[in-house]
Amino acid sequence: MTLKLTSTAFAHGGEIASKYTCEGQDVSPPLAWSGVPTNGKSLVLIVDDPDAPDPAAPKMTWVHWVLYNIPTSVSSLAEAAKQLPAMADAARLPKLNAASAGNSAVRRGPSDPGPARA
Repeated sequence: MTLKLTSTAFAHGGEIASKYTCEGQDVSPPLAWSGVPTNGKSLVLIVDDPDAPDPAAPKMTWVHWVLYNIPTSVSSLAEAAKQLPAMADAARLPKLNAASAGNSAVRRGPSDPGPARA
């Protein structure tokens, strides 16, 4: 089985709506995945932008979010997932014992698409 990542917020290969950028509400989009190997131990989600800050003139790979130690029993993240592990909003993101690593914005949690900020 192939691991597949999807979102109801945008089409595969499509543009991300401004709602999910620093020019909008700056929230993470809803994400779902399937095809996790049955013998998997945990998952990692790495959201990066390999042609930042401008696809016409890429200068760096911008790391938006690194979330690791996600249990294989979890198959999605709700829209506007908060940073971890200090997550208390169980309606949006269950307590996963997962952790967010730093990103290119030097903060924990998602750094949504927008002009590169260092």
